[in-house]
Amino acid sequence: MVLTRSPAEIAQVFEANEIEDGVVSAPRYNVAPSQSVSLIREQEDGARRVASLSWGLIPFWAKERGSVRPMINARAETAATKPSFRNALKKRRCLVPVDGFYEWARKAKPGEAESRVTPGPYYFRASDQALLAIAALWESWVDRENGEVVESCALLTVGANALMSPIHHRMPVLLSPTDWNTWLNSKEEDPEQVVSLLQPAPMGVLEAFAVDRYVNNARHEGPRCIEPVA
Repeated sequence: MVLTRSPAEIAQVFEANEIEDGVVSAPRYNVAPSQSVSLIREQEDGARRVASLSWGLIPFWAKERGSVRPMINARAETAATKPSFRNALKKRRCLVPVDGFYEWARKAKPGEAESRVTPGPYYFRASDQALLAIAALWESWVDRENGEVVESCALLTVGANALMSPIHHRMPVLLSPTDWNTWLNSKEEDPEQVVSLLQPAPMGVLEAFAVDRYVNNARHEGPRCIEPVA
């Protein structure tokens, strides 16, 4: 994922009241799973905060931190019933702001139809280059031995739209500004109300182009990651 906006800019766009300690302010062009991501969440009193959580949800029921593999994504179709996500879907929804995100096109396997795109990384961003909001869930896990609290998150995904499908069969759920209030409202606990928002992005919202394999290495940073390649 890519996020170049400052915490103050994010707070302004999402009408957040506070920026928590630890939110990274430097531009980030290659955010990878297990790293921290900025997100917006709403408190019980309705106040919104910009926070920084680990990308890779640790379910609350895990006995030890390493006993389960952190979950970077949650399928929108099953989040309401899967034990790892159903409580978070009711009470701990959030938005992950991004300038854009990457997806990798693979070579066709034997017997599959040839892809219409060149294998490799692609960068997706808003057609008007506005800030995007990915629907996500967050969870709080407590270490039973030392009491440490670890907060983490997972991105919600849905079946790909026509732009994404030649590259990958899934895509992140992108919520429009008109749906942000409903999604963030911590008092709305009816799964049906929020699950109805989890749809593929309409055509025209995104644009995509191939980028260099330089981005394949999570240690690589900077604008070079999103430079188009022929």
